[in-house]
Amino acid sequence: MSEFMEYVWMILPSLLRGVVVTVELFVLTLVLALPLGLPLALGSRCRIAPVRWICQAYIWVFRGTPLILQLFAFYFFLPIFFKGLGINLMLDSFPTAVITFVLNYAAYFAEIYRGGIASVGRGQFEAAQSLGLSPARTMMGIILPQTFKTVLPPISNETITLVKDTALVSVISVGELLKAANDAVNRDVNATAYAIAAIIYLLFTFLLTLLSRKLEKRYSRHEAKEG
Repeated sequence: MSEFMEYVWMILPSLLRGVVVTVELFVLTLVLALPLGLPLALGSRCRIAPVRWICQAYIWVFRGTPLILQLFAFYFFLPIFFKGLGINLMLDSFPTAVITFVLNYAAYFAEIYRGGIASVGRGQFEAAQSLGLSPARTMMGIILPQTFKTVLPPISNETITLVKDTALVSVISVGELLKAANDAVNRDVNATAYAIAAIIYLLFTFLLTLLSRKLEKRYSRHEAKEG
């Protein structure tokens, strides 16, 4: 038992460094992808056809291809593409991971927002129009606040998925949690690091689940008071 604990303490620092990278990727993705998804959702409903087609095509491409393939595309093939244009573009693995995750998750959040907006009754739009409100004021002041309760559960599910998806960046040598665990296993021929990594992932998802439920309950109470 003492040997086991000694080994755990020996590999724990490297695993914790991987945790820091995982958390950084998770936070940056949420902070950037959540707001980016909204204009994409509005653009996919835009009356201007080219804008609508571009946004819908973007969402279709990023939701329709595997995230791991997108990582490979940005990390390996994008520099080749720009080199053909005479531009020497080389991105480190972590910035590449952030860009890929933000673009990917923005597409998923856009679909969540679009579904939330579509769930608002048509009468809300007509009532706002009869009051002389502009489409922009109608959307920002009436429609979007009502979509929050609808989109909160699926957004919470996506954030939990994001925690697990961060493990994919190990394929482009980002030193996140799974990469740190894999390095320890390959070096020591001992699967303990995998078990510790699994516990850490479960802890993250557990905390996020608690947070999402707390937010849902708080919003429900706030809505009930207003009602």
